[in-house]
Amino acid sequence: MEEDKIIEQLEELQMVQYRMSAEGFHYCFKSYSSFQEVEDPEFHRLRQEYLKAADRLEQYVNQSIEDLQQKIEN
Repeated sequence: MEEDKIIEQLEELQMVQYRMSAEGFHYCFKSYSSFQEVEDPEFHRLRQEYLKAADRLEQYVNQSIEDLQQKIEN
């Protein structure tokens, strides 16, 4: 039944919303769960994009610190 599917999707996303609030946004998606039970391709696409962007930002900050420290040492 279509209504049952809609209710299931709603409950899945409400669970994600709860976890975002309870665990913190970044931890929720990075470490808490991959949310495989959520059957929403757009959700998973956006989650993966977020994780890639977060990794790139972390690498940038770390590399920038190393570069600046080397400049001070030389």
